[in-house]
Amino acid sequence: MARLNRFIEVMQQQSGTGLSVAEGKPICLMRGNTAHPMTREALTAGQVTALLKEIAPQELRGRMASDAALQFAYQAPAGEVQVTLRTDDGRTTALLTPAAAAPATQDAPAAAPVPRAAVRDSEARRPSAARTELDRLLTMLVETGGSDLHLRVGEPPVIRRDGKLARTDEAPLTADDLQQMLESIMLPKDVTQHAETGDADYAYEIEGVARFRCNAARDRRGPMGVFRVIPSAIPTCDQLGISREVQKLCYLTKGLVVVTGPTGSGKSTTLAALVDLMNREREEHILTIEDPVEFVHESKRCLVTHRQVGLHTQSFKSGLRAALREDPDIVLIGELRDLETVAIAIETAETGHLVFGTLHTTTAVSTVDRIIDQFPGDRQPQIRVMLSESLRGVIAQTLCQKVGGGRVAAREILLSIPAVSNLVREGKTYQIPSIMQTNRKVGMVTLNDSLLDLVERKLVEPKEAYMKSVDKASLENAMKAKGYALPFLKAAAT
Repeated sequence: MARLNRFIEVMQQQSGTGLSVAEGKPICLMRGNTAHPMTREALTAGQVTALLKEIAPQELRGRMASDAALQFAYQAPAGEVQVTLRTDDGRTTALLTPAAAAPATQDAPAAAPVPRAAVRDSEARRPSAARTELDRLLTMLVETGGSDLHLRVGEPPVIRRDGKLARTDEAPLTADDLQQMLESIMLPKDVTQHAETGDADYAYEIEGVARFRCNAARDRRGPMGVFRVIPSAIPTCDQLGISREVQKLCYLTKGLVVVTGPTGSGKSTTLAALVDLMNREREEHILTIEDPVEFVHESKRCLVTHRQVGLHTQSFKSGLRAALREDPDIVLIGELRDLETVAIAIETAETGHLVFGTLHTTTAVSTVDRIIDQFPGDRQPQIRVMLSESLRGVIAQTLCQKVGGGRVAAREILLSIPAVSNLVREGKTYQIPSIMQTNRKVGMVTLNDSLLDLVERKLVEPKEAYMKSVDKASLENAMKAKGYALPFLKAAAT
């Protein structure tokens, strides 16, 4: 099978105007005059010739090295394409265009008219129809108050609402339909990545509805997709119940602030609210490095720059390293993913920048330990010193089911004071919870205290708070001391 077939298929699915195969360049999808690379490496002369010989008629294969222009038709599985081949100054270049879009020339007469019924049938299978169907499902997700949409082969679409999954009344999806829906909103690089690795992360926006964080993958039945809603309207800190002490972190000139929690705990939303606060109150340059870009901030008093990993920069660490030459005042890192990213983030915070980042840890203490433990043992004493001087705050949060519907965040807040810095430097992080308990007046809150506060305000049921607690024994004792009956514990014991 010709290797160009899969690229031709992507061109048809993405409604591209052409496919460029040229020596010294990657294979590119053409949309008008814009070229979108579909491969990472540039092609050599031998690779170009080998690819074209696989699709050229037998009688033309020996003429490819000549300087004469050649033109021929190729019937790919995804549809017929017209191939125009030129060799200029020894460099071979080919342009593949859909047969219906290929221009008529003296050497290539115009194609015969296509019957109207065939045109309608072709249009029904175009990716625009798949995109329309996906847009409908995503709009339904937003309108019904869902947070995630799951698409699986052989299953109807499934929506997560208030943390719980529910199947819709839609028809089960076929593998072909789902694949077309996923690829209808992908960039060429995402299509290639999905084909090569089985996974792709990207973002998509329906104007006037919302942005979505998308993941395309495969399971034993075929393609699958998960879409998370990113609201178009960015919530404020007050709407999210973010304390004044945490909001004060947005006015610092340098340091490291980490927002942590398990997947789906609202880290991105909390960070978006903090960035929005800075965007409205400060007059500086905010640079975000994300995978993919989630909440989009229009520049207000600040200048906001969004960079997406894989699209605008190669990785978090390369984007963060380059950031120091881009005159930022505030840097947001979507994920402190590896040792080098963490090291550069700490150095950036030390050199006069305010850095925000995220980790998938559950408590403030485990966040500090995770950062330090990423480094080899011989580097950990130095990192403890650097972290003790640069860390300004840790916000560890989890989402709880709210009484009457919806969800509310319980937040553990660790703020940097001399006592905390000393414990980090000396490697005595296990003593940090007691410091947090005795320094509530400066805004520090343990997770259990936050959960108990939600219970007392009748926002969360005692059972839900107990399930979300990391130190369940302490929360149980605290709730009993407040006079709460805990019948669910007796039921679990029997």
